[in-house]
Amino acid sequence: MLNPKNPTPITRRSLLQNLAVTAAATTLGPAISAFAQPQYGGSNGQQRGEMGRLAGQFRQQFRVPATSIAISRNGKFVYDQAVGMADHQHLTQATQDSLFRIASVTKPITAVTIFSLIEQGKLNLTDKVFGPGAIFGIKYGKPPYKQWITDITVDHLLTHTCGGWPNDNNDPMMHNDGWDHTKLITETIANQPLTNQPGTHWAYSNFGYCILGRVIEQITGQPYDAYVKANILAPCGISTMQIAANKESQRAPNEVVYSGQYGEDPYKLNVTRMDSHGGWIASGTQLVQFLNHVAGAPGIPALLKPATIKIMTTPAPAYPPGDARYARGWMVRNNGAGNWWHNGSLPGTTTIMVRTSTGFCWAGLCNTRSQPSNEIDAALDQLLWNMVRTVPSWGA
Repeated sequence: MLNPKNPTPITRRSLLQNLAVTAAATTLGPAISAFAQPQYGGSNGQQRGEMGRLAGQFRQQFRVPATSIAISRNGKFVYDQAVGMADHQHLTQATQDSLFRIASVTKPITAVTIFSLIEQGKLNLTDKVFGPGAIFGIKYGKPPYKQWITDITVDHLLTHTCGGWPNDNNDPMMHNDGWDHTKLITETIANQPLTNQPGTHWAYSNFGYCILGRVIEQITGQPYDAYVKANILAPCGISTMQIAANKESQRAPNEVVYSGQYGEDPYKLNVTRMDSHGGWIASGTQLVQFLNHVAGAPGIPALLKPATIKIMTTPAPAYPPGDARYARGWMVRNNGAGNWWHNGSLPGTTTIMVRTSTGFCWAGLCNTRSQPSNEIDAALDQLLWNMVRTVPSWGA
């Protein structure tokens, strides 16, 4: 457990186990050039060496083959290193271009896409999702629907307050791997009843974000990944992020190999179907580029307007009281005035992405997961805070 007096974010998986735990624009030239090479931000060789030592200690402790860690300060990279084995069998070293599964760090990307559609007037938070007159109409089954299904709104999905389908042993996303999205959603809403009225109870839901991916497709008329690539990632100068394949033999160019621990098999997952809740692959560099563009940074245009950012980072009313709370696609502190972040965890994958109120953005990616998984989650989080605090003048 992290020290509640420490501003370090709590991890998603520890959060799920104990809710009380605390823990782009058309002119891309200036934005892309800001990411060309780390400028080190005033750090010296000894400090950068200490940062590398801390990362190496983390890899050794948790038997992590490779890490990708990127840090920016006020929109400029100050650290960007990928170290270790991307592929043990072929003795391939990780590089800054190496792509890792990012798991639930996908959710902020989906949330930003939803809010961009809201800004365009194509969608509202209060729009109903299922049933006659709703976004999908009767695409996924026919009336009469089970109790409360037709009450679910876009906002309920964003805030994990749809009333059911939590990330537990019955998580729909972890079963029936042979079903496509249409069959999965149709069968789930018909046969897995909600346990709470929408808006009254918070429960982390991968399935809810799967539905949001289909909302994006319904509104835009495009596949989820194609729309996000063209309208969210391309304005950030990101071109190689994509949805993961399921098998090792199907890996994308520059994608790492995932190492399972304690009997976990990273290649027995339908990660492709997880697209909008856990399916992207990315480098640490690319995630920091995305973070810097969400609300903008010096010389970097913002993807969303300040008023939209405020709504996106306002905690869900049904989330338990506390300093760290879930908003809409992000965990936040101080009602969004502090840090925003999200963790990700799957067999073979541990990730985190953080934006601080002091001008930092960082991401850390690993191609393994240890057990218990909340320990490596917390350690990765703490590692990045320790790394930025290696340079006192940064004021992290």
